[in-house]
Amino acid sequence: MKLINKKVGFVMTGSYCTFKTTIPYMKKIIDEGAEIIPIMSFNAYNLDTKFGTSKEFISEIEDISQKKIIHSITTAEPIGPKKMTDIMIIAPCTGNTIAKLVNGITDTPAVMAAKSHLRNNNPLVIAVSTNDALSGNASNIGTLLNRNNYYFVPFKQDNPITKPRSMVFEPEYIIKTLEYALDREQIQPIVY
Repeated sequence: MKLINKKVGFVMTGSYCTFKTTIPYMKKIIDEGAEIIPIMSFNAYNLDTKFGTSKEFISEIEDISQKKIIHSITTAEPIGPKKMTDIMIIAPCTGNTIAKLVNGITDTPAVMAAKSHLRNNNPLVIAVSTNDALSGNASNIGTLLNRNNYYFVPFKQDNPITKPRSMVFEPEYIIKTLEYALDREQIQPIVY
């Protein structure tokens, strides 16, 4: 019940293979009494993939949220100054986005939304989905784990045989992670 009347920024970046399992959680968050503010990176908003077309995903998200998706840097920037979000989740959060968050790079609507949101010291939840979590992005994930206001949806290796360095979040923990983050606590275990 902690999500009642909360404004939840829901950011999607380009880990397209997780979209179909992630998008339904927008509806579940709304069912918990929250408002969703949908945000997408340039790639998530514009690219068609073998997992579906951007037009299909956009239509579904806008239907669920009853809002237009924020998909430009200029429309993401006011999120903080206008106090548009109480909490934000980036789900899925690609390795590219994680690296940009670590290094202060603000060149997509996703990272601008996060940067703007964080200026109010509100929680930012990260749902890792990257093929290099246990290699190139391991240090970046570690850095965010040690920063204030960052919380992680529990994640695991998605296929240790064919993708031994890849990790992906568990969607069923999205709501519980948001609730914990609102209390400034990290749900445990983070990795399993």
